[in-house]
Amino acid sequence: SNYAIIDDLTVHFEKGLNIITGETGAGKSILMGALNLVLGARADNSVLHHKEKKCFVEALFKVGKNQRIHNFLQENDLDTDTEIVLRREITSNGKSRSFINDTPANLSQIRTLSAWLVDLHQQFDTLELDDDGFQRSVIDAFAGNEQLLKQLHDEFIVFETLRRELEKLISEQEAAQKE
Repeated sequence: SNYAIIDDLTVHFEKGLNIITGETGAGKSILMGALNLVLGARADNSVLHHKEKKCFVEALFKVGKNQRIHNFLQENDLDTDTEIVLRREITSNGKSRSFINDTPANLSQIRTLSAWLVDLHQQFDTLELDDDGFQRSVIDAFAGNEQLLKQLHDEFIVFETLRRELEKLISEQEAAQKE
Protein backbone atom coordinates (compact mmCIF):
# COMPACT_ATOMS: atom_id res chain seq x y z
CA SER A 1 0.00 0.00 0.00
CA ASN A 2 1.04 3.58 -0.76
CA TYR A 3 3.84 2.47 -3.13
CA ALA A 4 4.59 4.57 -6.24
CA ILE A 5 1.24 5.08 -8.00
CA ILE A 6 -0.48 2.29 -6.06
CA ASP A 7 -2.84 3.10 -3.20
CA ASP A 8 -3.46 -0.53 -2.28
CA LEU A 9 -2.89 -3.74 -4.25
CA THR A 10 -2.78 -7.46 -3.55
CA VAL A 11 -1.18 -9.86 -6.03
CA HIS A 12 -1.19 -13.64 -5.70
CA PHE A 13 1.61 -15.61 -7.36
CA GLU A 14 1.46 -19.32 -7.99
CA LYS A 15 4.13 -21.79 -6.90
CA GLY A 16 6.85 -22.13 -9.51
CA LEU A 17 7.48 -19.87 -12.46
CA ASN A 18 5.47 -16.65 -12.73
CA ILE A 19 5.89 -14.31 -15.68
CA ILE A 20 4.69 -10.72 -15.71
CA THR A 21 4.14 -9.14 -19.11
CA GLY A 22 2.30 -6.12 -20.35
CA GLU A 23 2.45 -2.95 -22.35
CA THR A 24 4.72 -0.04 -21.53
CA GLY A 25 3.31 1.82 -18.55
CA ALA A 26 1.27 -1.12 -17.30
CA GLY A 27 3.10 -1.16 -13.96
CA LYS A 28 5.47 -4.12 -14.35
CA SER A 29 8.48 -2.16 -13.09
CA ILE A 30 6.50 -0.78 -10.16
CA LEU A 31 5.50 -4.32 -9.15
CA MET A 32 9.12 -5.50 -9.48
CA GLY A 33 10.29 -2.51 -7.44
CA ALA A 34 7.89 -3.41 -4.65
CA LEU A 35 9.04 -7.04 -4.73
CA ASN A 36 12.67 -5.97 -4.65
CA LEU A 37 11.91 -3.68 -1.73
CA VAL A 38 10.38 -6.42 0.39
CA LEU A 39 13.27 -8.72 -0.57
CA GLY A 40 15.87 -6.30 0.80
CA ALA A 41 16.55 -3.58 -1.78
CA ARG A 42 17.46 -0.08 -0.61
CA ALA A 43 14.54 2.16 0.21
CA ASP A 44 13.82 5.88 0.19
CA ASN A 45 10.72 8.03 0.48
CA SER A 46 10.54 8.67 -3.28
CA VAL A 47 8.39 5.52 -3.53
CA LEU A 48 5.64 7.01 -1.37
CA HIS A 49 2.43 7.66 -3.30
CA HIS A 50 1.05 9.92 -0.56
CA LYS A 51 4.04 11.54 1.16
CA GLU A 52 2.26 11.92 4.49
CA LYS A 53 1.47 8.18 4.85
CA LYS A 54 3.68 5.12 5.39
CA CYS A 55 4.36 2.68 2.59
CA PHE A 56 3.85 -1.02 3.36
CA VAL A 57 5.03 -3.87 1.18
CA GLU A 58 4.40 -7.36 2.46
CA ALA A 59 5.05 -10.81 1.02
CA LEU A 60 3.77 -14.13 2.31
CA PHE A 61 5.67 -17.33 1.46
CA LYS A 62 4.63 -20.89 2.17
CA VAL A 63 7.85 -22.72 3.04
CA GLY A 64 6.51 -26.00 4.35
CA LYS A 65 9.24 -27.96 6.08
CA ASN A 66 12.24 -26.41 4.29
CA GLN A 67 15.00 -27.26 6.77
CA ARG A 68 17.43 -24.57 5.58
CA ILE A 69 14.83 -21.85 6.16
CA HIS A 70 13.74 -23.26 9.52
CA ASN A 71 17.39 -23.46 10.64
CA PHE A 72 17.91 -19.83 9.60
CA LEU A 73 14.83 -18.73 11.53
CA GLN A 74 15.94 -20.61 14.66
CA GLU A 75 19.54 -19.31 14.43
CA ASN A 76 18.20 -15.74 14.24
CA ASP A 77 15.61 -16.16 17.04
CA LEU A 78 12.72 -15.65 14.61
CA ASP A 79 9.34 -17.34 14.78
CA THR A 80 9.29 -20.56 12.78
CA ASP A 81 6.21 -21.61 10.90
CA THR A 82 5.22 -23.11 7.57
CA GLU A 83 4.61 -19.54 6.37
CA ILE A 84 6.94 -16.55 6.38
CA VAL A 85 5.81 -12.95 6.15
CA LEU A 86 8.38 -10.39 5.03
CA ARG A 87 7.35 -6.76 5.49
CA ARG A 88 8.96 -3.41 4.75
CA GLU A 89 7.68 -0.08 6.00
CA ILE A 90 8.90 3.26 4.72
CA THR A 91 7.99 6.42 6.56
CA SER A 92 7.60 9.89 5.08
CA ASN A 93 11.07 10.87 6.32
CA GLY A 94 12.62 7.96 4.37
CA LYS A 95 13.24 5.65 7.32
CA SER A 96 12.77 1.99 6.53
CA ARG A 97 11.98 -0.92 8.82
CA SER A 98 12.03 -4.61 7.96
CA PHE A 99 10.24 -7.50 9.60
CA ILE A 100 10.30 -11.27 9.38
CA ASN A 101 7.14 -12.80 10.86
CA ASP A 102 6.42 -9.50 12.66
CA THR A 103 9.86 -9.49 14.32
CA PRO A 104 12.19 -6.59 13.44
CA ALA A 105 14.98 -7.79 11.15
CA ASN A 106 17.97 -6.20 9.47
CA LEU A 107 18.41 -6.08 5.69
CA SER A 108 21.15 -8.68 5.79
CA GLN A 109 18.74 -11.17 7.34
CA ILE A 110 16.03 -10.26 4.82
CA ARG A 111 18.43 -10.67 1.87
CA THR A 112 19.74 -14.01 3.10
CA LEU A 113 16.26 -15.38 3.63
CA SER A 114 14.81 -13.96 0.42
CA ALA A 115 17.58 -15.60 -1.64
CA TRP A 116 16.09 -18.95 -0.58
CA LEU A 117 12.52 -17.86 -1.23
CA VAL A 118 12.54 -16.04 -4.57
CA ASP A 119 14.65 -15.99 -7.69
CA LEU A 120 13.58 -12.70 -9.26
CA HIS A 121 14.66 -11.86 -12.81
CA GLN A 122 13.88 -8.71 -14.71
CA GLN A 123 14.28 -7.41 -18.22
CA PHE A 124 17.94 -7.20 -19.32
CA ASP A 125 19.11 -9.52 -16.50
CA THR A 126 20.42 -11.82 -19.22
CA LEU A 127 23.08 -9.22 -20.04
CA GLU A 128 25.05 -10.68 -17.12
CA LEU A 129 25.55 -13.87 -19.12
CA ASP A 130 28.30 -12.15 -21.14
CA ASP A 131 30.11 -11.00 -17.98
CA ASP A 132 33.19 -13.09 -17.16
CA GLY A 133 32.80 -12.49 -13.42
CA PHE A 134 29.19 -13.67 -13.49
CA GLN A 135 30.16 -16.80 -15.45
CA ARG A 136 32.91 -17.63 -12.92
CA SER A 137 30.53 -17.14 -9.99
CA VAL A 138 27.98 -19.50 -11.57
CA ILE A 139 30.63 -22.15 -12.23
CA ASP A 140 31.99 -21.79 -8.70
CA ALA A 141 28.48 -22.09 -7.27
CA PHE A 142 27.76 -25.27 -9.23
CA ALA A 143 31.16 -26.71 -8.31
CA GLY A 144 30.62 -25.97 -4.62
CA ASN A 145 33.77 -23.88 -4.35
CA GLU A 146 32.62 -21.62 -1.49
CA GLN A 147 35.36 -22.84 0.86
CA LEU A 148 38.08 -22.54 -1.80
CA LEU A 149 36.90 -19.03 -2.68
CA LYS A 150 37.03 -17.99 0.97
CA GLN A 151 40.52 -19.45 1.29
CA LEU A 152 41.63 -17.63 -1.89
CA HIS A 153 40.12 -14.38 -0.60
CA ASP A 154 41.89 -14.70 2.75
CA GLU A 155 45.22 -15.52 1.10
CA PHE A 156 44.82 -12.63 -1.33
CA ILE A 157 44.32 -10.22 1.58
CA VAL A 158 47.54 -11.52 3.15
CA PHE A 159 49.32 -11.18 -0.20
CA GLU A 160 48.11 -7.58 -0.66
CA THR A 161 49.19 -6.66 2.87
CA LEU A 162 52.66 -8.11 2.27
CA ARG A 163 52.91 -6.43 -1.16
CA ARG A 164 52.11 -3.02 0.35
CA GLU A 165 54.63 -3.64 3.13
CA LEU A 166 57.30 -4.56 0.55
CA GLU A 167 56.56 -1.41 -1.46
CA LYS A 168 56.89 0.66 1.71
CA LEU A 169 60.24 -0.97 2.59
CA ILE A 170 61.56 -0.44 -0.96
CA SER A 171 60.49 3.19 -0.79
CA GLU A 172 62.19 3.61 2.60
CA GLN A 173 65.37 1.95 1.28
CA GLU A 174 65.44 4.28 -1.74
CA ALA A 175 64.97 7.29 0.51
CA ALA A 176 67.76 6.10 2.80
CA GLN A 177 70.12 5.61 -0.19
CA LYS A 178 69.38 9.14 -1.38
CA GLU A 179 70.24 10.55 2.03
